[in-house]
Amino acid sequence: MYTLITRDGLAKRGRFATVHGTIETPVFMNVGTVGAIKGAVSTDDLKEIGTQVQLSNTYHLHVRTGDELIRRFGGLHRFMVWDRPILTDSGGFQVFSLAGLRRIKEEGVYFQSHIDGHHIFMGPEESMEIQSNLGSTIAMAFDECPPSKAEKQYIRDSVDRTTRWLARCVNRMKELNAAEGTVNPHQMLFGINQGAVYDDIRIDHARRIAEMDLDGYAVGGLAVGESHEEMYHILDVTVPHLPVDKPTYLMGVGTPANILEAVDRGVDFFDCVYPSRNGRHGHVYTRHGKINLFNKKYELDPRPIEPGCRCPACRSYSRAYIRHLLKAKEMLGMRLCVLHNLYYYNHLMEDIRTAIEEHRYQAFKKSTLEGFSTPED
Repeated sequence: MYTLITRDGLAKRGRFATVHGTIETPVFMNVGTVGAIKGAVSTDDLKEIGTQVQLSNTYHLHVRTGDELIRRFGGLHRFMVWDRPILTDSGGFQVFSLAGLRRIKEEGVYFQSHIDGHHIFMGPEESMEIQSNLGSTIAMAFDECPPSKAEKQYIRDSVDRTTRWLARCVNRMKELNAAEGTVNPHQMLFGINQGAVYDDIRIDHARRIAEMDLDGYAVGGLAVGESHEEMYHILDVTVPHLPVDKPTYLMGVGTPANILEAVDRGVDFFDCVYPSRNGRHGHVYTRHGKINLFNKKYELDPRPIEPGCRCPACRSYSRAYIRHLLKAKEMLGMRLCVLHNLYYYNHLMEDIRTAIEEHRYQAFKKSTLEGFSTPED
């Protein structure tokens, strides 16, 4: 159940109660595609750095190691030793990212595994069954994530099919939650708004899925080729047509600046691979923007990544030492950078929540964005 605590303009400060704990929103969900954050980050680490929600992927866990195995183990929470909320993506994004390995039909999508080439079929019912086996807190509806610049008629046909698929997802989830032996009989379902960069399709689809009274609503199909300005415009026209008393989730986004702008437009759930992916390459986030620790100027820098930061990396290690680890290809360097970045994102969200509560979000957003372009002392 979602409770809207307060608003500052369109920015929402909420609380989402689930069977696996309460989520304070706005929230950033740390991405562990196959049940782990890349960069040797444990679930104990995730708790230490303030993680509320872990996100995993239906398609990838189905392909490897297999959702049936995870169900026999008692579900993904027991499998990865995580007792807080988990959201599972539906496999719909792989309809976009694995475009060369799939065929879309009304019944669902025929994939060729990116690992060993074997054939996989996934439709709305199959996606719900896999996510039920995983026992995630929140399941995402199966959809097509079309290219943002596709022809309008293609997008219209795709969105109509996604709407039909959503109805099938709703029906199958009700059956699964009521079935004997279900891992999580309280599993929630979020629908996904699509429509590429076409205002009228986005708005119409938002209105149609809002009528279905789901547990939450996502805006999908962004950050897949359009500009930031186009993305913000789509949020401007779409989010007002989604229920304000339900969570609104912007899928796969993004940078700290993207998050600040999207919160200002009424979004309260986020996920993105940026903090972990960039961390593995020595790119770390600070209040002055992103820095590259491979740069020679950090060779003798005794400061932590972010002075004043209380993450495990900054409490003990210098930029110089972490740079040395990265150059020497020691995994510890990658791990420390990932931990710092996830801590940064999680605590940025804490600051956002406080700013909304205190009705000073505009000032907070302005000063934070300005800080990203302000050089260090």
